[in-house]
Amino acid sequence: MTTIREIIDALERFAPLPLQDDYDNSGLQVGLTETEASGALLCLDVTEAVIEEARTLGCNLVVSHHPLIFRPLKQVTDATYQERCVMLAVKYGITLYACHTNLDNAEGGVSFMMAQKLGLQDVRFLSTSDGKSGAGVIGRMPRKYSEQAFCDTVKRVFALDTMRCNEHFDGCIETVAVCGGSGAFLITDAERAGADAFLTGEIGYHRFFGYGGKLLLMELGHYESERYTPELLQKIISDNFPELPVRVVKLNTNPIRNI
Repeated sequence: MTTIREIIDALERFAPLPLQDDYDNSGLQVGLTETEASGALLCLDVTEAVIEEARTLGCNLVVSHHPLIFRPLKQVTDATYQERCVMLAVKYGITLYACHTNLDNAEGGVSFMMAQKLGLQDVRFLSTSDGKSGAGVIGRMPRKYSEQAFCDTVKRVFALDTMRCNEHFDGCIETVAVCGGSGAFLITDAERAGADAFLTGEIGYHRFFGYGGKLLLMELGHYESERYTPELLQKIISDNFPELPVRVVKLNTNPIRNI
């Protein structure tokens, strides 16, 4: 028998909760832990539809990247989707757990997964104080790319129709820095580290100024940059509990549509 607590312990060995940023609320969100796990469903975001999918699949644990409960709830009614999700999870006996910035900051975490999908080599933290945890990563592509060829590669790897970039020179792209989610705070670090390109989920209009000819900035979209995070969570759990049913959510929970 595998308990939900044992699964949580495995996740926290990989991504200890003390690694999370001060503003965050990673960890147990809703539910019981000393019960047998029937299966785990993995997602970026918890929605009512995700909880329904977990119930249909017979999974009594949902592990998300983004916390459902980010700020304290003052009530639990049907007023917001967060409150409705809490009510639904309790009704179905489904435990909700979040691995957010602790997974971002852990060695082998979200940005490392992005680097792996891109094929980066000699990957290391972009910003770190101890070498064992940090923000973003930097590495080398296996060969030099033209700007267009690199952009085409990024769009293919992250399944993008479009992305937002600044103006850049016609030089080659080889050294690449990446950060899942909102990584604009690392732009200066990427430039100092000698990156030719920096990929992240969100940058913001004004942050694109001033790097033309020096650093190719690439804004993929928050959801798109973290699309492989459930796959990372699946590996962590399955490596520890190979007999446990572990599924990646089929739903696209991205709240943003491009039309």
